[in-house]
Amino acid sequence: MINNKDDISTEILLGNILEGIRKVKGKEIINIDLDNLEHRVCSHFVICHGDSNTHVNAIADSVVNEVKEKTGHRSVHTEGQDNARWVLMDFGSIVVHVFQKEYRDFYRLEELWGDGIINKVE
Repeated sequence: MINNKDDISTEILLGNILEGIRKVKGKEIINIDLDNLEHRVCSHFVICHGDSNTHVNAIADSVVNEVKEKTGHRSVHTEGQDNARWVLMDFGSIVVHVFQKEYRDFYRLEELWGDGIINKVE
């Protein structure tokens, strides 16, 4: 859905986010489609993890760079890069979560938002 001439479609944004994750080998990528949920905070959650602080930050940086390079857009808000255990990037219609594996296993966002449509991304 395009809201105005400056907005990009969610599908284009999602494709660029996933490409940014793939470029630096983010692990176990999933996309949770939340469009059918009544009290959703966005249209999609994209979740993946990295092997270390450095890998998590590299994934987050790659996503930001890919989206900016291909669309000219930036995240509305980013947090967590200082400790790189869980980096959250809010792109409006899509929120990206990049974890270290142990934090992903602890918070289990996939289970919290299990009413959405969960798609594993290759």
